Amino acid sequence: MQTLKVELGERSYPIHIGEGLLDRTELLSPHIRGRQVAIVTNETIAPLYLDRLRHALAGYSVENVILPDGEAFKTWETLQLIFDGMLAARHDRRTTVIALGGGVIGDMAGFAAACYQRGVDFIQMPTTLLSQVDSSVGGKTGINHPLGKNMVGAFYQPNVVLIDTATLNTLPPRELSAGLAEVIKYGLICDEPFLTWLEENVARLRGLDQVALTEAIRKSCAAKAAVVGVDERETGSLRATLNLGHTFGHAIETHQGYGVWLHGEAVAAGTVMALEMSARLGWITQAERDRGIRLFIAAGLPVVPPEEMTEEDFLEHMAIDKKVVDGRIRLVLLRQLGSAVVTDEFPREVLLATLSADYRALADQLRG
Repeated sequence: MQTLKVELGERSYPIHIGEGLLDRTELLSPHIRGRQVAIVTNETIAPLYLDRLRHALAGYSVENVILPDGEAFKTWETLQLIFDGMLAARHDRRTTVIALGGGVIGDMAGFAAACYQRGVDFIQMPTTLLSQVDSSVGGKTGINHPLGKNMVGAFYQPNVVLIDTATLNTLPPRELSAGLAEVIKYGLICDEPFLTWLEENVARLRGLDQVALTEAIRKSCAAKAAVVGVDERETGSLRATLNLGHTFGHAIETHQGYGVWLHGEAVAAGTVMALEMSARLGWITQAERDRGIRLFIAAGLPVVPPEEMTEEDFLEHMAIDKKVVDGRIRLVLLRQLGSAVVTDEFPREVLLATLSADYRALADQLRG
């Protein structure tokens, strides 16, 4: 087991990474104050891991809240099911909410914990690569709105993040690739040597090599923890750099319908667009752009945005983004590989050219 720490003063918390942590009661119990626990999971994860977690919590009064699976259910209506279960079981202010699942479960369970009786304890137990390397760390919680992804939520930090890497053995290949999109992001924005390591080890990661996966998760969590420790609530521009490709990607998710594209798939295509725009601005070379795109291809990710989406479609959705300030779209772009910047200082014609670029031809060229 490896342990990192998110440094937030009195609200600092550990991230434990290793195989078999789902059964480690001693890692959970220091972070559970009362006797009541509400496990929030979904219909896919519950048959796989719920009984094991309940066994580890045998000394507690445990309520299960099993939600439907998928981004399409990250809504007010589904959120209410968590409150319904906790209220029916008469959970009090000393209860602990445990999120057992991927990013959707973590975001909704965390938002419920932030709201229930104005805030109760919360533990993240992520079971997908994407949630292990990104959404479980940093305290962003929330739900989607029909007009925009993650537009309703709260910053609410967990007491502990427990990452059992063995849960990735049951993760479908498409979901694993989606998680790799967020891993690649860290190399692009802040760690070029990690980008090189990923190029050398992407086949091992897709093959579920536990040593490689543990290293990728550790490096990703360490990068995010360092950013969150400095800019917890995204009041500056540092934490916003973690959203490389997300403004384009969220537009894809919203336009296509939540769940049609996995979040990591949309982030991959969105990051390709950010690479393209960075190259058009002269900040990175075409060879550096192509290097990033080839890595996404090697990870099994889409690098072509939906071809039916027009410039107007993108601009409409991008205008509803948490990084928009005073009506100006702000984007995360690369000054160089390993160095990101948040900016609204770009010619509109460069953005329009990016939105209308022929990504299909570019992808075919790089695959050939």
